[in-house]
Amino acid sequence: MAGLCRAPGRRRGGLRRGLDGALGAGLRVRSAGTDAGPAFRGRIGRVGPRAGQYPIGGSENPMSGTASLPVVVLGAAGGIGRGVVQAALDRGRPVIAVARNPEALESLRALAPNSPLLTLLQGAVDDDAAGAVLASRLRELDRPLGGVVACICGALRAGRLLDQPAELLRRRLDEDLLPHLAAARHLLPLLADVGRNSTYVLIGGPGGEQPWAGYGHRSVGTAALRMLARVLHDEARAQGVRVQLLSVDSPVRTGEQARHCCPRWPSALAVGQRALALVDRDGQPPVPPVIVRYADGGDQPMPLAEVVETAPAGSSNLQEGAATAPSELLPEGCQQPVRTLLDRLLPPRPPLSRSPHDKERPL
Repeated sequence: MAGLCRAPGRRRGGLRRGLDGALGAGLRVRSAGTDAGPAFRGRIGRVGPRAGQYPIGGSENPMSGTASLPVVVLGAAGGIGRGVVQAALDRGRPVIAVARNPEALESLRALAPNSPLLTLLQGAVDDDAAGAVLASRLRELDRPLGGVVACICGALRAGRLLDQPAELLRRRLDEDLLPHLAAARHLLPLLADVGRNSTYVLIGGPGGEQPWAGYGHRSVGTAALRMLARVLHDEARAQGVRVQLLSVDSPVRTGEQARHCCPRWPSALAVGQRALALVDRDGQPPVPPVIVRYADGGDQPMPLAEVVETAPAGSSNLQEGAATAPSELLPEGCQQPVRTLLDRLLPPRPPLSRSPHDKERPL
């Protein structure tokens, strides 16, 4: 541009030729950079489709809506993560599925066999070092990102907070909270580079507002995640990225344990659809909230009356005193937490004793 400024009298045609030459040189440099030898091409080929399949300009510019930008799903091999991946594929949206376990990651191919929409990328976000490695691998794909959905959660263990050592709470925060921070630190800049007001969605579980009986450690971690989402929302606005938390105030029905789950729990696919709606900003108010409750939209859980009332309409079974098995009223996934809660609340029962007149009466 300095050369152009020194020749103010140059005709418009010369200026156009100069710009065309400069742009052509820039494109040639970019092409040489992305074709950096067989080793680089092989690495990209193993991870997913080549960048040329996702143009960033022209009539098929993803930013114009003709083609969708891929969404990154962290924890894609988990129960909720699989639901998010399935929701993205159902929308025809390219998805980059990230998971630690290579076998579990490979099982996601069954959701879209031989589909160019699905890219599998092994990685983790346990700490800053792992987050930096993942961000580097995503940059190697050379594909602008349309959003991130973080489904990061450690193992669920029951137990009272006062009955467990303090080290257990530290472990819960290491598994449930700090990976979210490590992921955001390294992936938010990737969304900011796209320059299209992308969205970063965290998925949080129950216990963030009110204690979850028997899962005090998880409640503390979920409450901390809600505050982390608020802080990230404020700090990421300067980068042009919206951070939101999708709060699911109940456990989620996943594929491998659906028969043990309460029918009132939302499905993993429904949670994934709601998360994708946040990424695409479907139906968002002018001032979107930082924390979006799943119960405020999406598929509503089955009403309790429909769960308990198992007899068909017009049936007289209930009037006739027909009993329903407890397992039919309350699935196995709900029974154990209820037993634990009742054992904590109810006083111990005194042992039964026999009177001299009840020797022949069975207890």
